[in-house]
Amino acid sequence: MDPAVDLATIGTMDAPEKPTLPSNGELARIFHEIGDMLEVKGELVFKTVAYHRAADAIAHSPVEISRTYLEGKPPRIQGVGDAIAKKIEELVRTGHLAYYEKLREEVPPTLVALLEIPGIGPRTVKQLHDELGIETLEDLRRAAEIGSLRGLRGMSTKTEEGVLAGIAALESRQERMRLGQAEAIVEHLLAELADVPGLRSIQPAGSFRRRRETIGDLDLLAETDRPAELVERFTTLGSVESVIAKGPHKAAVRLLRGPQVDLMIMPPGEAGTYLIRFTGSKEHNVRLRGMARDKGWSLSEKGYLRMGEDGEPLAGAAAELRTFPTEAEAYGFLGLPFIEPELREDRGEVEAALAGELPTLVTRGDLRGDCHSHSDWSDGVHTIEQMAESARRRGYSYLVLTDHTISLAIARGLSVERVEMQRSIVAALNRRFEAEEADGTAPPETSPEGFRLLHGCELEIRADATLDYPDELLAGYDVVVASVHVSRRQSREQLTARALAGIRNPNVDIIAHPAGRNIGGRDDLDLDWDAVFAEAARTGTALELNGSDERLDLSDARARRASEFGCVFTIDSDAHRTEELDNLRWGTAMARRAWLTPEKVMNTRSRAELREWTAGKAARLGAPAAPPSGGAAAPISAGRPAT
Repeated sequence: MDPAVDLATIGTMDAPEKPTLPSNGELARIFHEIGDMLEVKGELVFKTVAYHRAADAIAHSPVEISRTYLEGKPPRIQGVGDAIAKKIEELVRTGHLAYYEKLREEVPPTLVALLEIPGIGPRTVKQLHDELGIETLEDLRRAAEIGSLRGLRGMSTKTEEGVLAGIAALESRQERMRLGQAEAIVEHLLAELADVPGLRSIQPAGSFRRRRETIGDLDLLAETDRPAELVERFTTLGSVESVIAKGPHKAAVRLLRGPQVDLMIMPPGEAGTYLIRFTGSKEHNVRLRGMARDKGWSLSEKGYLRMGEDGEPLAGAAAELRTFPTEAEAYGFLGLPFIEPELREDRGEVEAALAGELPTLVTRGDLRGDCHSHSDWSDGVHTIEQMAESARRRGYSYLVLTDHTISLAIARGLSVERVEMQRSIVAALNRRFEAEEADGTAPPETSPEGFRLLHGCELEIRADATLDYPDELLAGYDVVVASVHVSRRQSREQLTARALAGIRNPNVDIIAHPAGRNIGGRDDLDLDWDAVFAEAARTGTALELNGSDERLDLSDARARRASEFGCVFTIDSDAHRTEELDNLRWGTAMARRAWLTPEKVMNTRSRAELREWTAGKAARLGAPAAPPSGGAAAPISAGRPAT
């Protein structure tokens, strides 16, 4: 809802016989605005989150909330407590909400917009308003340009430069979502449309189906016998802010606080070319259209239309249209095998397809375990046991526990004494898992080869290129991942030297999130990437594809380049809570976009094979390999324990 809209226009006071009730989307907008204004006022986080959570629940409710309240049968909405429920009822019955109107008097709506500037939080917005009277983006720009901000407590010329850069970024940026954010929206929409009569299938396409690391607009393709009903439901969903276009076979909407979503209707049984057209990149589709023209056909989403000698599609009685129910058949018409969605970027996939050299891409099902996870012993949320049990019930045969090492104090890095204590907990859990597998009491989801928690660490590579733990301590771990978190502004030479120090250590198996990237929030490390890839290939040190959708590190382009050097990889979740173990799906997506096969990914291997690999590095570099120990916990001074 536009902030200037009078709430009475959506109320019942002016037309009691035929009340115009606020839609779910209008209700959601108001409660989102309340959450924003409370943030600016500096209210407790839990209170602001409660309003945003309620707004989301209202927007995606399958029932018309206002009507249920008017009928005296309000539904139970997850995330909506009694206090917010009373506010919904007040708004529905009177067309006004006193609490909302009071907040709008206290917090100018333009102040809320300042929260969108990178680096500007609610406290800063309040300070700017209280001390300088800043209410708009232009007010803030002028204040930064004339040097007014540096006089405020905690602000400097550097703050002003950051504010101006943030405003420029805000004005120039194209709103893009992370993969996880896009997935959540897609799942909501598919659930809300699933029961529309006549719907046969519906699925996402576009850059989300290709698993680009960030997503702009979303595309949905649907097969239905009753397109008008599907278009009507789609354009009237509670989460829709505005309808951009609406026709008999397609529609486009802007979601409340979300992206544009386009819906395309496919005639039943003709999905093949629609899926190709609306999944592939522009460049991939241009290549296919060129191949079609060379064969005398014009390719569009509707199918292949035969062209005449003048290069124009034939019309009338001579017209001929070829359609196909599947993508494989539509590709086959051009003499091509099926090309996986992640590859459709015109980066050599057409040539590889023609030559019969498309790779068999790694899949999520190929992964036997996860080599990077955290518990509440460092900066994780859940306990060691909870993380292990969650992995076991996902069918993994191993999870590597990799809490941070001692110098990363901000993440509660482990001292040597805590390493000893943690190792004993890991050993005890593994004895329990082994006993349950032996007596048949293990969960039914347990992997056929059983499950073991492997003891590892995320080893900090310090600013001086030394490692956080000595070799004799590192030798006691099953798997060691190393990473750079601090002193990121060093020169390329210094940062590269640190990465190479980790790669060359005989006890370091994996370099975690090698670029140190945070998509949209932090620049990548400035490394000599070819030097890093060459040394990783020489030593057999794996490079991680970190599945957190905030990282996706290595990127697909860098991973493909590293693969050309002969590097090997792991696909890891970097989970800090149990639900984040599912990050493996995003890491797998990046691996597939990088053309990686299962043989290139070390955690497609069994526990025994993984152990052979970790021991093999030390042997290649001339360090002593770990002797087998039957899975028992080894003292820190011993070699790396067998698993």
